[in-house]
Amino acid sequence: MRQVCLALALLFSASFLLAKDSKQVTVQGCVSKSSGDFILEKQNPAMTYELQATGKIKLAHYLGQRVEVTGSTSPSMSTSSDAIEKMGAPSSVTLTVSSIRTVSKECTASSGH
Repeated sequence: MRQVCLALALLFSASFLLAKDSKQVTVQGCVSKSSGDFILEKQNPAMTYELQATGKIKLAHYLGQRVEVTGSTSPSMSTSSDAIEKMGAPSSVTLTVSSIRTVSKECTASSGH
């Protein structure tokens, strides 16, 4: 019985720590795909998020579009070498999508800074 209580206490502590690290955000960026993962690339400041859909959200529908995403962030568990090659750095943040809307049907490269 004592082992079960200890295991439950550890599980509760771990889930609390993970929840503590997450933060609700709204960001705009372009949806792309790398190594089977959907990625949101944000500019100013440059940031890459690994997108995780929830509920009935279909991220494939937004591929190649500029979108506004609201969701919770947490440290990313994946550091795909393909993503590193494509983006120049691993995706350090996972964004669990609670809502997404199209801002523009196409992502265009910014013309100079």
